[in-house]
Amino acid sequence: MRYISTTEAERRAMLEAIGVASMDDLLAPVPKALRDGAAIRLPDAEPEPDLMRRLKAMAAKNADSDRTPSFLGAGVYPHFQPSVVPHLALRAEFLTSYTPYQPEVAQGTLQAIFEFQTMVAALFGMEIANASMYDGSTAAAEGVLMARRVTRRDRVLVARSLHPEYRAVIETYGQRIGLDVQTIPIGPTGAVEPARLALDDRVAAVVVGHPNFFGVVEPLGEIAEAAHGAGALLVTSTPEALALALLKGPGALGADIATGEGQCFGVPASYGGPHVGLFATRERFLRQMPGRLAGETVDATGKRGYVLTLATREQHIRREAATSNICTNSGLIAMIATVYLSALGRHGLARLARQNHARAEYAKARLREKGLGLPFSGPTFNEFVVETKRPADETVRRVLDEAGIVAGLPLSRFFPDMPKGLLVCVTEQHPKADIDRLVEALAR
Repeated sequence: MRYISTTEAERRAMLEAIGVASMDDLLAPVPKALRDGAAIRLPDAEPEPDLMRRLKAMAAKNADSDRTPSFLGAGVYPHFQPSVVPHLALRAEFLTSYTPYQPEVAQGTLQAIFEFQTMVAALFGMEIANASMYDGSTAAAEGVLMARRVTRRDRVLVARSLHPEYRAVIETYGQRIGLDVQTIPIGPTGAVEPARLALDDRVAAVVVGHPNFFGVVEPLGEIAEAAHGAGALLVTSTPEALALALLKGPGALGADIATGEGQCFGVPASYGGPHVGLFATRERFLRQMPGRLAGETVDATGKRGYVLTLATREQHIRREAATSNICTNSGLIAMIATVYLSALGRHGLARLARQNHARAEYAKARLREKGLGLPFSGPTFNEFVVETKRPADETVRRVLDEAGIVAGLPLSRFFPDMPKGLLVCVTEQHPKADIDRLVEALAR
């Protein structure tokens, strides 16, 4: 009875109370064919130790990143989670199914949100940041809608090098509001060429990655200058926010709205979620920012306190005036990122970013030695594109079968014109021995 919530005696009592003799009598109105088809044929119950051994044996058949080196990135990145992160962030005070968006939010939660906002603003080089968004893709889409509200224009230029799934979310958001999404081509560096931007007085925003989907660093300063010259805003999207510990923040390079994904800050990959969207902007755009904002103040006695300063969700104001209808914030995941960033600190985060960059550069150098092409010449952070000798999806299957390594993401999934393009991600989780194994497997 370990796995069944009611005893046989309790079930008999319930059946008697409703006036039927058996479960079959209770389900009699359901056609027999449906009842037979719904039967779950499970083995007999086992003692818990035996069951655990059976489940562990089944789980051992699955590949996992501890036993199978994986060089997948593309928006979800393998990083080490220090033990302090779950120890603090998963305390009962923070681990709750309730989304704390009402005015009666506890002071501790508000202070944690305030600290999160402060760190995100510092990373992005912006004046203000909100309390987080659903994830990186919806943050990018909300950034585009905000640019549309600010400029009152309906055309958006999206770089081909933006994360394809982020672009899909932007297009989905824009379907019912007449948003005209157009693609910016990229050059041989793998980045946007500012001189080729088709800007006019209808463009609300230029949207680029920082770094982009291919890991390449875009020339943000030049793109910002071109966009502002046409009265448009520059919206950036950073799927791997650790890069901001090494690169200049988009705010310092002229971006107006900076968005990103914070999964790299101590959040496990978890099969793709839940994650946390990052959103920062200029103070002059405060009233158009989606989500909510926690602020610091003092009470009547001079004691420091925290308040929900801005709440632009449809629960708080008229639906037609709401600037965010997707998510208030990812409270628990933002807490994890806050603890992670606090634990590493400014200098620790920079050291980690340099380590990621160095390991990726080592991998690139080894691949060049083996004669494998790197189609993009621009500087990269911790992921890059390799041109394989055969179609990349075939190569990935072969390397997994022969070497037990997940080599990366075949780009043909999103870019049919790049059948041999393989997106490879290298982080601090990849020791030199695993990188060398990957290089040898790809070169065979």
